[in-house]
Amino acid sequence: MKIWIFLPAYNEEKALEKLLPKLQDVLSARADEYCVVTVDDGSRDGTAAVLERFKDTLPLETITHAINRGLGETERDGFEFIAARCEDDDVVVRLDCDDTHEPANIIAMVNAIGDQADVVVASRFASGGGQLGVPSDRAWISQAANLFMKLMFNIPGVKDYSCGYRAYRGRVLKDAIRIFGNSFIQLRGLGFTSTLETIVKLNMLGCRFAEVPFVLRYDQKVGSSKMVTSLTTLGYMVLAFVHHWPFGGWRTLYRDLGATYQNSPADAHRQFNRAVLKHTMISKLGGG
Repeated sequence: MKIWIFLPAYNEEKALEKLLPKLQDVLSARADEYCVVTVDDGSRDGTAAVLERFKDTLPLETITHAINRGLGETERDGFEFIAARCEDDDVVVRLDCDDTHEPANIIAMVNAIGDQADVVVASRFASGGGQLGVPSDRAWISQAANLFMKLMFNIPGVKDYSCGYRAYRGRVLKDAIRIFGNSFIQLRGLGFTSTLETIVKLNMLGCRFAEVPFVLRYDQKVGSSKMVTSLTTLGYMVLAFVHHWPFGGWRTLYRDLGATYQNSPADAHRQFNRAVLKHTMISKLGGG
């Protein structure tokens, strides 16, 4: 088994100086091979120079966007890069670059994948989880957003829908990209909506979800938040609409995908891949 660490980065020069040594300490203590993949999304600070320097001490791959494309396209490119190289039994861990996601949680997440989960969420809302240093208004917005997501999508085993700190089994990530294609992350231009869309798509695939408790260290955050709250909120509403639209939304189009995939991933690819599935205008909303 190999552990792949995926870091979306935009102007994270100072945070990477703190995060990368922590990653090295945690991962080098294990016998597993690992690789850190960073997508530098058009950073204008010294992010590229920091990454280049750490290549001397870390197994580090960097994808560079010439201009800032946003989190959706950054996650798409990183997941596709790793999916093309990982094995079925590998584990892909995606975490933020801003030093709010402590790498020490990776071990519990990898172990949970080994206990038969396909996706493991580092959850602020699991017993033992929490958050430090989050402004009260932001904490309230996060709780309201997660309640909305729970009502709209109700993914078994998930309490924290908006935290991007997750581990994925290599096989399900590869299969999701084969089936959904470029639309695995379809609403790419709507802020941080991709964080939610990823687990919605994997839930349609019939994946098994688990959570481990996690404390968000917002008190360690370097720099200001890059999330545009209004755009991301709009994205959540669009995602709910596209998913639940009764006349050809995702829930209708992919109604039998989960059962088919669990019986035969090959049949699921033949029946539900983008080349053969007839999509409606609504199901393609956002660029699909």
